[in-house]
Amino acid sequence: MTNSQAENGQDGQAAGGGGGPQGPAAGGPEGSDAGTARLAQAVRAAEQALIEFEIAVETFRVEVENFSRLHHQRLGPMYSRLDELDAQIAEAVAARSGDPEDARRAQELRAAVLPMPGVEELFHGWMGGEGLWPEAQAMLTDQPVRPPQKVRPSEEARKVYRELVRKAHPDLAQDERERERRDAFIVRVNAAYAAGDEGALGELAAEWEAGPVPQERLLSESEELYARLEWLAERKELLTALAAELEDSAIGQMLKMAPADPDALLEEIAEKLLADVAEREQRLAQLVG
Repeated sequence: MTNSQAENGQDGQAAGGGGGPQGPAAGGPEGSDAGTARLAQAVRAAEQALIEFEIAVETFRVEVENFSRLHHQRLGPMYSRLDELDAQIAEAVAARSGDPEDARRAQELRAAVLPMPGVEELFHGWMGGEGLWPEAQAMLTDQPVRPPQKVRPSEEARKVYRELVRKAHPDLAQDERERERRDAFIVRVNAAYAAGDEGALGELAAEWEAGPVPQERLLSESEELYARLEWLAERKELLTALAAELEDSAIGQMLKMAPADPDALLEEIAEKLLADVAEREQRLAQLVG
């Protein structure tokens, strides 16, 4: 998803009611039935457009988050191994040359690979304070390891998720109590979607269908509809900023390089890193041999 694509979808759906907010003022008294009806139609169009935009942004956020986790799991140990080899090579060069500048560089590179607090969280269980864990070592030597999480949920999960958000979105609430119920429900929906749990999403869909039937939407007064449109516009601005932040991130840029098959991109990078590891190991062997 690109920011422009998401915005185009949002703007396109709202375009039909674009003249709505001006209708009451141009067509007669602000409280006229015709003007209020046009304004209500514009609000409904803007609400549905915003929901679609939120779905697109949330889908992309999940992909970025999952790809980031997969990137650390798959490539983190290799980056760590390269750092260690660079330090060992620099130390071997310094030992041979006796040059103070070589010694300084070796110290800098060694400091970069010293154990760091919180590194377990950074590498999501692949590296501990004492170095690579067995799973990471196995990955570097092409041994079987637990499969990493997929980058994106399945197509079926995406379909169920979109339908649930369209039906249960908090913006469709008629009062604060209903909004709170929907907010809590959507939190569970987002969690199940992020995990790619089709079973949980199916259960949530059944739960929603069996729940309270939302009251029919009634037309609001013109002042409330104007305020609603302003809130929707502000919400869209926030989502647009979030989408831009996701796309501009390092992981977002990587996803844009291979949107159809990000897993293949990781494999390509992994092959390059393994080649770098082999090259450095050979160089180190020559220095200390």
